[in-house]
Amino acid sequence: MASFERLRQIVAELRKKCPWDRAQTFESLAPLTWEEISELLDAIERQSPEAITEELGDVLLHVLFYAQLAEEKGWTTIHTVIERLIHKLIARHPHVYGEAQAEDAKAVIARWEALKQAEKGASSLANIPERMPPLLQAYRLQEKAAALGFDWAEPSALYPKLQEELAELQAALEQRDYEEAAKELGDVLFVLVNLGRHLHIDPERALSLTNKKFRERFAWMELRAQLDQKDLRSCSSEELESYWQASKTYYP
Repeated sequence: MASFERLRQIVAELRKKCPWDRAQTFESLAPLTWEEISELLDAIERQSPEAITEELGDVLLHVLFYAQLAEEKGWTTIHTVIERLIHKLIARHPHVYGEAQAEDAKAVIARWEALKQAEKGASSLANIPERMPPLLQAYRLQEKAAALGFDWAEPSALYPKLQEELAELQAALEQRDYEEAAKELGDVLFVLVNLGRHLHIDPERALSLTNKKFRERFAWMELRAQLDQKDLRSCSSEELESYWQASKTYYP
């Protein structure tokens, strides 16, 4: 607790004495927070204890910075934030701090959602931020709906739905209705996220793996072209495809 309080004091001091820290607002910090969270997720993906420690500190700094900004506006304090979190965790875990029973994680999630909805009196989906990354947002929307019984019975049931959405996308493109095509592409992505959820595959992680693979293969293509004294922009489609296929040997 002494270390935490010292960190809180440092954040308050920086707000008073550092020109950069004084200039920050909720809005200016938001994109930097996304960056820090992304760096933490990268560290987790690499399973790097040192990097995870470093990035957790950066994320904690942002939490304390937001709390400092809120305190300056008279909205709340970090101590109020912590007390409210403690109350929430105890209230939503009656199987730990009360007499309720929960046999598995699925039961815990169902009770959590029921308690949250009872507390807020709103839709079960209301607490999912609209600014959440779209793939993750789709996953969480589906997860919450599934907790209330609105779900596909098994992964195989999603295959016909995927074909249906692809056909609708193709029809929109054939009609050159690009506004409708955008909606249909969204439907295709939504079904793919749902399929990943049923297969216990995190779509964000799956796409990150593919992005990483694409980066590596494309970098190899650029290097190979340079060694051949070529520019990718001047290569024919056949040459590009040849380079691409060759890159798979090194980055399968």
